[in-house]
Amino acid sequence: MTYITRYTLILLLGVFIGAGITLERAVLAERDNSSSGALPLEELRTFTEVYSKIKSDYVEDVDDKKLLEDAITGMLAGLDPHSSYLDPQGFKEVRIGTEGQFGGLGIEVTMENGFVKVVSPIEDTPAARAGLEPGDLIVRLDETAVKGLTLSEAVKLMRGKPGSIITLTVVREGEAKPLKVDITRAIIKIQSVKSRILEPGYGYLRITQFQANTAQNLKTALRKLQTENKDKLKGMVLDLRNNPGGVLNSAVAVSDVFLRDGLIVYTEGRVSDSKLKFSATSSEAIKGAPLVVLVNGGSASASEIVAGALQDHGRAIIMGTKTFGKGSVQTIMPMSNGAALKLTTARYYTPSGKSIQATGIEPDIITEDAKVTKNGQTEERLKEADLSGHLEGSDKEKTTDKKDKAKATEKKSTDDDFQLSEALTLLKGINIYTKKGG
Repeated sequence: MTYITRYTLILLLGVFIGAGITLERAVLAERDNSSSGALPLEELRTFTEVYSKIKSDYVEDVDDKKLLEDAITGMLAGLDPHSSYLDPQGFKEVRIGTEGQFGGLGIEVTMENGFVKVVSPIEDTPAARAGLEPGDLIVRLDETAVKGLTLSEAVKLMRGKPGSIITLTVVREGEAKPLKVDITRAIIKIQSVKSRILEPGYGYLRITQFQANTAQNLKTALRKLQTENKDKLKGMVLDLRNNPGGVLNSAVAVSDVFLRDGLIVYTEGRVSDSKLKFSATSSEAIKGAPLVVLVNGGSASASEIVAGALQDHGRAIIMGTKTFGKGSVQTIMPMSNGAALKLTTARYYTPSGKSIQATGIEPDIITEDAKVTKNGQTEERLKEADLSGHLEGSDKEKTTDKKDKAKATEKKSTDDDFQLSEALTLLKGINIYTKKGG
């Protein structure tokens, strides 16, 4: 006996309704079948009744195409916040986004209780410059209430002509009333990897989003840091704060840069294609130098894969605050009409078997976000060099003084970032402890 699977539902409905065939006759042969692959007769009868009532009694005539697309959208929206139906334009925008350039505000969002929730503003974008924060709930887009919109519909409203302004009404924890945030749309060009020297011997790598070319860009940046330090890196900070995620394979490749061997991540789903394991394949790039990974509530998805893998293997110390907790994998499935399904097909697990879904990564060291401020009185304290007629130091002392000033200048880059400052201090402490034979 041939079983009718759920995946044929929309096609069959189109045939049944268009040809006037009753649903009872179409599935009569399957009435006694209790297999999970058989279509549920009573529920489908209800669906056709609702469809028929809308067509005959709704105040305005509604196109069949719209009704069926809305039905598809509703099915996916009811599954989880990350599954959705992408019309041809939405599918195109997703592809553009993974390549690093697209138009809009520059925020990664999801749906929560009918509102758009900010997972993370993307660095150096209009949203980040306007002050949006992870966890913000967007309740209104200009004059349009978000409640009742699908995520795709909300995203479409946020996108628009570069240079145009949109006003977001935002509910933020700790604020007594909603905030009005004006953001100017722009072409979003994402530099996924940034790097610099914090102090001689200590490098800094920042990943803003995981794209197809992120791992290669990371390796290039790392080689540059190594060259600048004559291949003698004493420690590295990998900054994944406010990184909303991206491409799974990119997260695996980035983890591989810092691991010699072992499992990186594995996924579990219902179909065989969703049961995957990824392991390290290359030699570790920074030759065992201490590594601190910075995370926060805006670190999601691919960021959590990297942090979880490095934490489980004991390769890095995770510092910051608890991550977002998106431990699911979405697969983009192209459709014959040019649209696509974005469907959650698996959960992913860290090497030790921990699911991150809705729990997140717990840092090894909790370090809240804060600003480091200097005591102005201390800065104004009188020094020997301020005294009239003071003795000049020797040439050697002058050189040392210049070096100290250079170090002070470099350190300013961490003074306004408490978490980064703490990460650098930790790396120095590890090196001191190691030198003393600890």
